[in-house]
Amino acid sequence: MMLYQMHELGRAWMAPVTYWADASAKMFGAPGSWLSSLPGATRMAAGYELLYRIGKDYEKPEFGIHSLDIDGSLYPVIEREMARKPFCRLLRFKRYTDDAGNLKELKDDPPVLVVAPLSGHHATLLRDTVRTLLRDHKVYITDWVDARMVPTSEGEFTLDDYVGYVQDFIRQIGAEDLHVISVCQPTVPVLAAISLMAARGEKTPRSMVMMGGPIDTRESPTAVNNLATEKPLWWFQSTVIHPVPANYPGHGRRVYPGFLQHMGFMAMNPERHAQSHWDFYQDLLKGDLDDAESHRRFYDEYNAVLDMPAEYYLDTVRIVFQEHLLPRGLWEVAGERVDPSAIGDTALLTIEGELDDISGEGQTRAAHTLCSGIAKQDKQHLEVKGAGHYGIFSGRRWRTQVYPKVREFIAKYAG
Repeated sequence: MMLYQMHELGRAWMAPVTYWADASAKMFGAPGSWLSSLPGATRMAAGYELLYRIGKDYEKPEFGIHSLDIDGSLYPVIEREMARKPFCRLLRFKRYTDDAGNLKELKDDPPVLVVAPLSGHHATLLRDTVRTLLRDHKVYITDWVDARMVPTSEGEFTLDDYVGYVQDFIRQIGAEDLHVISVCQPTVPVLAAISLMAARGEKTPRSMVMMGGPIDTRESPTAVNNLATEKPLWWFQSTVIHPVPANYPGHGRRVYPGFLQHMGFMAMNPERHAQSHWDFYQDLLKGDLDDAESHRRFYDEYNAVLDMPAEYYLDTVRIVFQEHLLPRGLWEVAGERVDPSAIGDTALLTIEGELDDISGEGQTRAAHTLCSGIAKQDKQHLEVKGAGHYGIFSGRRWRTQVYPKVREFIAKYAG
């Protein structure tokens, strides 16, 4: 039970070393410093920076989307908070222009709600997704709050609460014109949220795009799925759940700490990460600043993790990965049975990566079988050749192969 406290103590002890390493890297690497002219200065600067980046704390990055170039025209972008709940903020990226013709086009663009995963990384992991969507859409995104920053007075946060949050955000934006994109983990609560709305006779979004999600983890189980099924639920409760230390607003809240999640991420491909850090060191020695900066950008995002509420995490392990309640038709949210066949007026697009090692082949496509009330012509599936998990929503394949299909699909059902 003291693991989180020990981690914080270790961070406190390591802090002076990382500050010293950062300062030393700058002293030996800055062009104006006399130390940079000493023999071996480049090697010293590279070594110190590597030590600094291994030991430093990684805070939540900014989205940093301040402008957008569309067909040669520059549009300022303002990040606005549209709603705030204890565990999530609803953000909108609003585009501006002084040109009357361009303004009309922007107003006519369809609204899209991107539901970001609450599974370790911050919503900024979808920065490329948001930036690309902004070319043709009004974009909203769920920005999940680090659970260690939420006081215990705000109560627990469960998977049922997650579903409720999604429904509230859909209603606030307006379901009648909305398109919902869920990336990875939220495909399950998003499908539940829209199913329950449809069963109640509420308006549902025009379309839902589900990307690399665990709708039915019995299909092509991955190493992630196997871990969840090989261990009983009590093992997760006793091994990975810890109380937040006293130096955070959420003191005493039970969470799955971000540092443990990060260790799990690194353990999946340790050789790849070790090689990446060695390549970074070599790039600094060679003066290859572009590749070195790419490394910094990637790990600034990858190493920034958040704590997940224990109730939500354990619900997800049990409901999604162990008992498969959604595909078995046995999931109840706040006493209401989740029935995806109730959805009839929302088009469906599922997307999977050929090389996805987190959500295996067929896990997302399973939504087509469950959503039997959607007409066949309103259901599409895309398998992205050569793409891993992250490639379907970020990077070159997302921009050149996936996004054109998403844009076309949304336009078809935008009315």
